Amino acid sequence: MLQYILRRVLYMIPTLFAISIVSFIIIQLPPGDYLTSLVATMASTGETVDRAQLVALEQRYGLGQPIYVQYWKWISGILLRGDFGQSFEWNQPVSSLIWGRLALTFVLSLSTLLLTWFIAFPIGIYSAVRQYSAGDYVSTIIGYIGLAIPNFLLALVLMYIAFKYFNQSVGGLFSPEYADAPWTLAKVWDMLKHLWIPVIIIGTAGTAGLIRIMRANLLDELHKPYVVTARAKGLSETKLLLKYPVRMALNPFVSTLGWTLPVLVSGAAIVSIVLSLPTAGPLLLRALMSQDMYLAGSFIMLLSTLTVIGTLISDILLAWLDPRIRLTQ
Repeated sequence: MLQYILRRVLYMIPTLFAISIVSFIIIQLPPGDYLTSLVATMASTGETVDRAQLVALEQRYGLGQPIYVQYWKWISGILLRGDFGQSFEWNQPVSSLIWGRLALTFVLSLSTLLLTWFIAFPIGIYSAVRQYSAGDYVSTIIGYIGLAIPNFLLALVLMYIAFKYFNQSVGGLFSPEYADAPWTLAKVWDMLKHLWIPVIIIGTAGTAGLIRIMRANLLDELHKPYVVTARAKGLSETKLLLKYPVRMALNPFVSTLGWTLPVLVSGAAIVSIVLSLPTAGPLLLRALMSQDMYLAGSFIMLLSTLTVIGTLISDILLAWLDPRIRLTQ
């Protein structure tokens, strides 16, 4: 088991290096740069651009240098000083912009993941054990509805319900009086009161999908010979179900840890914009549109790093959960 973990950790080093290169190249792919977008925006509004000011900005941010020089300045600053660079648009250090957004994104992602598991796990087991029952059909229909309804439409409906029937301020994760206030227990409680709307919206499709996955995997396990043998030996149905087939069917739940956060960030960008959530998605989208390369590149790099770390955790949990995995690696 220790060799398995060490091997996975060693795989992370070249993977993260390759991710950093790809992340920076992706930011450089669109024609022009941030200054080009700035000039086009100012020209569309009739403003004039001082050429000397543009040259000064190019020298300040190193935009006129070759791409490999820009990459080295960026990655060396991250590795040696923890400096992610300067945001062009916000004129602030990238680190001061992203950490707060990532923290709120992590809270939202973790809450959504726990809710998804809490709902999908028992319903999936019930649907598999009671196959073709009324409850199975109901959960199947609800699952299809959850997959079919667009998240932004569900967001608009829940915003209306929250405002009309619960008299709750719509949009954001905080009430207006707590938006810029320092962190206190009252602010945390206010955030928890607002958190249920985005959690339900973002978790709807994921819950429906995991119910179908759990049902299909458990049905496959329930018809295997070891289940028939254990039942023939007189093992109770509950103990038999939880000790063997459910454990094997849990693999998809554990394996989703690696990509849950990036999927929630990228997939929830529209929902975050509709709900005015101060999470990473809207800021990343804005940075990509304005070609704010240090901000966008740092976001992509951090989310990719979290994906790699999450995949490592998934691999370790899968190896602990299913010995067949580590024996074949």
